[in-house]
Amino acid sequence: MVAHTAAGRHLVHSHAKEGDIPGTVDLRIAEGDDSAYGQALYPVPAEDPNDPLQWSNTRKTLILIVCSLYSFLANSALLGPSVYIGLFIVEFEVTPTAASDLVSYANLAFGFETRSRTRLIHLYQYAAGLIAASQATSYNGLMAARIIHSFGSSVCEALPVQLVNDIFFLHERGKRLGYYTVCLCFGSTGPLFAGFMLQGGYSWRLFFYVEFAFAAALLIFAFFVVEETAYKRKTPTDSASVSDAAPTYTGSEEGEPDKTRTTEKTTENVTETAPSTSSIPPRKTFVQTLKFWGVWEKDSDFFLMIARSFTYFFVPHVFWVITTYGIYIGLGALAFNFIFPLKVTAPPYNWSANDSGLIAIASFVGYLLAIPFAPSSDRLAARLTRKNNGIREAEMRLGVMLPVMLLAPTGLIVFGFAAERNLHWIAYFFGVALTNFSSYFYFTFTLAYAIDSYTSNISEMLIAMNLGKQAISFGMGIKLLDWVLEHGYAVMIAGVFGGILLANNLALLIFMLKGKQIRGFMAKTWLARVHRESVREVATH
Repeated sequence: MVAHTAAGRHLVHSHAKEGDIPGTVDLRIAEGDDSAYGQALYPVPAEDPNDPLQWSNTRKTLILIVCSLYSFLANSALLGPSVYIGLFIVEFEVTPTAASDLVSYANLAFGFETRSRTRLIHLYQYAAGLIAASQATSYNGLMAARIIHSFGSSVCEALPVQLVNDIFFLHERGKRLGYYTVCLCFGSTGPLFAGFMLQGGYSWRLFFYVEFAFAAALLIFAFFVVEETAYKRKTPTDSASVSDAAPTYTGSEEGEPDKTRTTEKTTENVTETAPSTSSIPPRKTFVQTLKFWGVWEKDSDFFLMIARSFTYFFVPHVFWVITTYGIYIGLGALAFNFIFPLKVTAPPYNWSANDSGLIAIASFVGYLLAIPFAPSSDRLAARLTRKNNGIREAEMRLGVMLPVMLLAPTGLIVFGFAAERNLHWIAYFFGVALTNFSSYFYFTFTLAYAIDSYTSNISEMLIAMNLGKQAISFGMGIKLLDWVLEHGYAVMIAGVFGGILLANNLALLIFMLKGKQIRGFMAKTWLARVHRESVREVATH
């Protein structure tokens, strides 16, 4: 029987279940299941309209839009002032390295958020830091304000990932994470906007005023749109068995839940009774959904959670995300935005400081060209799942990364030699666009793969990811200008950084070939026992 709310709204239903190894999921369709791509929906939602998995697509999309806009604004506020490094050197009478620290240390603070639920508090802090930055009259004052607004906005690194995990099904994760990722990456155009303001004759302070105005508008929008997504879903104890026969494909190519359900009886002597309408809780009212206080986890020890999050550094899938984000951020967000303004404002280019932010156009083009590939990993995984008799493996989405595996190191080689030999400015743009096109795939699909592979305590895993990637990118950027001046652009960018990035990208082959064995091994380690014993939330139920 099909479950409906008192208002007659259909509740999504599924018998999908996780296998013995995290990341292996049985998506074969049983009688009465909703499906997408001809496969049962996963995670299995509760028979409760307040379960985020049961929310309408409109509400889910609005929440994703808010988080994506927050990510865009936060990243643009972080990187935009890189255009003003030359001005900061003169105004505050500091060295180039000290001036670039206004971006480097803000970037480090960008990863030190540990609580992703109390979104409005962090939006307040983000806005307050932006106003403080606009009023700063000293180097130390501006540094403090930069750290405040970056720390406040750092929640946007974990929050969208947590929300995608909370409100979307497995077959949607790659595409939805892709949309968030591209908005975060578009934040790298911040220097472009800052450069336009500078070209218009305005002070660097205007940039922070404009960012504050958008932050205030987003704060109001988020208050009315973003409902708390934390939901404790009970694990089903008696899932019906599914047929051993290969499932019949009835899903849509777009991956939306199918309108039809399978009617073939797949088990014998199994009867299923839908809960009565009276036993289904009512949907919260609009006023009740506005509540944002008292939603934190009272049963969790804050300091124990922080300590436990560091154990995720030893999970290979998580560590790959950390190195991927850390290296790409250290290159794209710091190396490109530090080096290009200094190079093009000096001979033989002699560009004005107003035009030094134009490198953001290359980033924008690279990410823009990658957007059509957002659903690619979901579609590939669905196709391979059908061929595998409805059993999905986490590694099935990774194949879409193969074509771009070598593009980013190639982009670094082009950029490094362009800076070393003063090549035409188009070489810089080509190198940046090539690197960032590739980075979109690695940002989006390594993250989706890690969440698919290791499902316990996602929030703790995200803490480890944020701290680790910001530490790596900070380490790559803090002495960047000193390194290139000492060793040369070709040696550092094309050689050292290019080699590091190549090694990271080639790890794709290891996970494609041995990923399931790694997952199986990790499931038997002491780490898995620690995480299972302390589990408060899982990505799959």
